[in-house]
Amino acid sequence: MADTECRNQTAITEFILLGFGKLPDLQILLFLVFLGIYFATVAANTLIVVLVVTDWHLHTPMYFLLGNLSCLETCYTSTILPRMLASLLTGDKAISVSGCFTQFFFSAFLAATECYLLAVMSYDRYLAICKPLHYSTLMNTRFCLQLAAGSWLNSCLAITILVLFLSQLIFCGPNEIDHFYCDSIPLLELSCSDTQLVILLDFILVCVFSLPPFLLTLTSYACIITTVLRIPSASGRERAFSTCSSHLIVVTVFYGTIMIVYLLPKHETLQELNKVFSLCYTVLTPLLNPLIYSLRNREVKAALSKAVRKCGFQRTMQRLRDNNLN
Repeated sequence: MADTECRNQTAITEFILLGFGKLPDLQILLFLVFLGIYFATVAANTLIVVLVVTDWHLHTPMYFLLGNLSCLETCYTSTILPRMLASLLTGDKAISVSGCFTQFFFSAFLAATECYLLAVMSYDRYLAICKPLHYSTLMNTRFCLQLAAGSWLNSCLAITILVLFLSQLIFCGPNEIDHFYCDSIPLLELSCSDTQLVILLDFILVCVFSLPPFLLTLTSYACIITTVLRIPSASGRERAFSTCSSHLIVVTVFYGTIMIVYLLPKHETLQELNKVFSLCYTVLTPLLNPLIYSLRNREVKAALSKAVRKCGFQRTMQRLRDNNLN
């Protein structure tokens, strides 16, 4: 009966992303802050991808995975922030239904991929630190490619199935989404169809793509810390603990906020905080990951210095050639 009534109503053709509309006096400030974050995120992650591709010293499993993460973060932040920036600047909050589903597909696909990619990276570090003699055998090129490809392909397949179920829902009531991007939870709240099956599928996928990789990451770092404690050098222990603690903070923020948003009961208080938690894994971690995982790394710093020197040398040679021609 409910489905019949729903079909008799006019289906909506667009959604309104309310975003941060409750803070009208801060729209310009928010635009400038998010614009700076977007440029910094894209620049840092693109730089890492270029360094990993061009410097043969970085053609190892560890840096291959870091390059994958940086490429993912560039795409992830570009899926969400440009649309939010346009809304903050122009005040146009409308997005078509198809555009909303497209944004949700790419944001969910990339977030799910990141969950497993971070776990793969922690496993790689576990093998390198805890089993150094067997590292090259265990983490060979083929296995590394399989782990990375599996993270991308499995996430794509799972989110495609979820979006197919979502696309079968009918939206004929209110069309205002109280969020800064299209996400499954606010979309399901607006549907006038029976959403129980989709809610269950969404919950299962979040559990599969967040809990196992988070537990694997924690286990890997627990083993790493145990191994680090056996290092006789105090400076070596301090450096290793600094690296591990930085990684753990970032992955805990990423996995923790995802689980808070999607797995905890939807109390009204938590719903108000969902935007803040969502900012942590959609905006904060794409900015922090290149800083924590790559740009503090000695080999990446060396590759960057070499690239800068090479560019400076090429500019000097070009000026000399121009002077000779003149």
